[in-house]
Amino acid sequence: MFEKFRHRSYELENLDKGTYTPEEYEGCIVELQRVNEWLGDAKVLHETLLADIDRANVQEFSLLDVGAGSGELLRVAARWARQTNRRAFCVGLELNARSAKAILEESAEYPEISSVQADGFKLPFADGAFDYVMQSLTLHHFDDQGAVEILREMTRVAARAICTIDLHRNPVAYYFYTTVARLFLHNRLLREDGALSILRSFKLEELEELGRRANLPNLKVEKHFPSRLVLKAAYSDASIQF
Repeated sequence: MFEKFRHRSYELENLDKGTYTPEEYEGCIVELQRVNEWLGDAKVLHETLLADIDRANVQEFSLLDVGAGSGELLRVAARWARQTNRRAFCVGLELNARSAKAILEESAEYPEISSVQADGFKLPFADGAFDYVMQSLTLHHFDDQGAVEILREMTRVAARAICTIDLHRNPVAYYFYTTVARLFLHNRLLREDGALSILRSFKLEELEELGRRANLPNLKVEKHFPSRLVLKAAYSDASIQF
């Protein structure tokens, strides 16, 4: 029964194969925002990267989100910066043109947020161009070598630290999603891809190993509720809490 959780699945999701209509993708963007809010990704961002910025007493910072979707977590970060009297410059990077456009459309109230359409494997930025680089629920879309390469690129353009939030592969998360959670989902992509995303995701020691392969500085991986793993890596002078 639990054999499927021993190793990562590499079966491609609909979003990876492109097997969806424009209408399904639009609906996925809208419903995914609700799912992320419900499952607490904003909460995890507050507990990790934003808490680290606060502890380091950084009053002005730049932030890149690789695979930002429609930019919901960038808006969380920008709103927090305003509420704490900080200045933030936030950029969402997306390979998908529609998502890159959605970041701007849905962040109209946040002029500090911009977007770039580009490839995460070849970030179009100089070394250390951003203070912080983050990624949420994107890493599991890549095989192990691809994940290592993305982490290396994130670290290359980060001057202070990187933070990756992803799913924690375990039976509780999987069976909860395939029973209770799916009752509330209407979009086919989320219904079909969600459970597979959990099977494609990581155990703590697997994510640690990918971080080591990427030669990340001061690496740490920790569990967060609900069923999230957070990888953090920081340069020694970044004053990041581990």
